[in-house]
Amino acid sequence: MEAVVTDPRERGGFSARLGAYVALTKPRIIELLLITTVPAMVLAAGGWPGTWLVATTLIGGTLSAAGANALNSYYDTDIDAHMRRTARRPLPAHRVPARHAVILGWVLGVAGFVWLWATTNLLAAALSTAAFLFYVYGYTRYLKRTTDQNIVIGGAAGAAPVLVGWAAVTGTLDLPAWLLFALVFYWTPPHFWALALRYRDDYAAAGVPMLPVTRGVEATLRHILVYSGLMVLISLALVPSAGLRWVYLLTAIVAGSWFLVESLRVFRTPERAIALFGASTAYLAAISAAIVVDVLVF
Repeated sequence: MEAVVTDPRERGGFSARLGAYVALTKPRIIELLLITTVPAMVLAAGGWPGTWLVATTLIGGTLSAAGANALNSYYDTDIDAHMRRTARRPLPAHRVPARHAVILGWVLGVAGFVWLWATTNLLAAALSTAAFLFYVYGYTRYLKRTTDQNIVIGGAAGAAPVLVGWAAVTGTLDLPAWLLFALVFYWTPPHFWALALRYRDDYAAAGVPMLPVTRGVEATLRHILVYSGLMVLISLALVPSAGLRWVYLLTAIVAGSWFLVESLRVFRTPERAIALFGASTAYLAAISAAIVVDVLVF
């Protein structure tokens, strides 16, 4: 493992430094969070909620999530340095000073709250900031290091964007919003456990009590099946509660069945875990797109 980067291309000019700061915010994770925000807004509005409102909500959510990820990068530096998958991230590779990550995280987090309050409403801003604080101090600082249920409980932070989106439109939280929250909440463990199975040795070396490390592969696969089943049931419950129609229903049935089949395949062949990780992302994108199409087109 290489703790200090010696490649001059990674320590080079402005673009390299800017790229390191952007990497601190983990843009790919933010993309997943935003995937669920727009469908929640469309469903809450019963149509297109307005381009300005969508844009401002996404900007605020991006700021909050980016800030949380920057602080997560700071607090996880010791873990990242011991994992092959993460050893070349900006902080363990010494491409960004640690204090800069802390400053960046808090500036973005505060900016997200102020922006959402100014452009949407206080409930949306408060929910986004609560998720920010819970992810940093509930999940990163405590749960991740102390319990193999870390990603189960911590998944609440990743599911919060649907509540933020709903609140931005309505100023309240209704039953469909909580079902969307539950859908993402139960989606998160299979998604992350699939990755944890692939990098089980990494987590063990870093001393992180992920489920595959503490309870083994078979127990993790059983948990994946249970949570996947609950996720599919919740996705179907959205049909009567949110008034969704055949486009969403058909997508939920087909995509849910496919996801369950993929989960069973991993149960038989654990080496396919990384394929399930990719399938989980595709599933969430399909469900999100189906909600938008069902509401806006049909």
